[in-house]
Amino acid sequence: MMLQILPALLAFAFVTSVTPGPNNMMLMASGANFGFRRTVPHMLGIAIGFTAMVFLVGVGLAGLFLAEPRLGKALGIVSLLYMLWLAWKITHAAPPQAQSSKARPLSFLQAAAFQWVNPKAWAMALSACALYAPDQTVWAVGFVALVFGAVNLPSVSVWAAAGQGLRGFLTDRRRLVLFNWAMAGLLVLSMLPALRQLAP
Repeated sequence: MMLQILPALLAFAFVTSVTPGPNNMMLMASGANFGFRRTVPHMLGIAIGFTAMVFLVGVGLAGLFLAEPRLGKALGIVSLLYMLWLAWKITHAAPPQAQSSKARPLSFLQAAAFQWVNPKAWAMALSACALYAPDQTVWAVGFVALVFGAVNLPSVSVWAAAGQGLRGFLTDRRRLVLFNWAMAGLLVLSMLPALRQLAP
C-alpha cells in the first residue's frame, strides 16, 4: 500500500516544498544576505522540523484543531504577527559587507520552531496526513513524514542557492534594499492563502 502511494506522495511533497512560501522566501533572503553555507542550519531546521511536525500532526495533533476551532484562529493571529516581525527584520538587513558580528541567519532550532507558526507548513502537514495517511497509524504517518523529510531539504536548498547567486548583484545597496523589501512583501503574501485555509 505504501509503495503504491509513493509516486503521488513524492510529487505532492516536491510541489508543496519547492513552491513559494514563508520558508522559501526567508531562505532566499538568507542566501542573499548571509550566503549558502551560513544558511545550511536554517535549511536543516526546516527539513527536520517539518518532518517532526508532519509526524506529530498525523498521530493526533490535528484532532485538537477539529475539537477546538479557536486554536486555529489563535495560531493564525500568532503566525501573522510573527511573520510581520520577520518581514521587518528582512527589510532592515544590512548589506553583506556591512553586516555587524551580531547579524545572523536563523539557527537550526529557530527554523525548526518556526514551522509551528508557519501557516503553509500547517496546511501542508494537514493535507499530507489526510491524503496519504488517513488511517493515522504510526507506520503510515511515519512513512509520509520520512518522504517529506527526504524531499524537503533538496527542494528548499534551491531557494538558498538562488539567493546566494544574487549576492554579487546585490552589492549595490539600492538593489539590496529593493530585494529585501520585495522578499518581505512576498513573505507576507505567501502566507495568506494558507492562513485562510488554516483558520476556520
